[in-house]
Amino acid sequence: MKKTLILGASTNPARYSYLVANKLVRKGHAIVNVGRKKGDVAGVTIEPAETIHTDIDTITLYVGPHNQSVYYDYIIATNPKRLIFNPGAENAELLKLAKSKGIETVEACTLVMLNTGQY
Repeated sequence: MKKTLILGASTNPARYSYLVANKLVRKGHAIVNVGRKKGDVAGVTIEPAETIHTDIDTITLYVGPHNQSVYYDYIIATNPKRLIFNPGAENAELLKLAKSKGIETVEACTLVMLNTGQY
């Protein structure tokens, strides 16, 4: 299964990042939760964007474009195979940067992808 880093993880059950974390775990995917606030989601602690994980297949992005620039170096250093821009996270600058580093970019809803077997 694909190991997924959820950037913008939240303990708020109303947030899509929370729903996706739980859905990924239920489907057998390993996850890494990265966010600003402390807590656990789907049994996994939310960590700050400090530790570079080198075994990430996908980063699914739940951070608005105006707050993403502080994560650019972290995303690139993590070197995922794929970066998913969820609705509201679309960012032409980061998309271009990721593509220049050979990272596949997708503008889609991770939850919909999981529900329709496209993940």
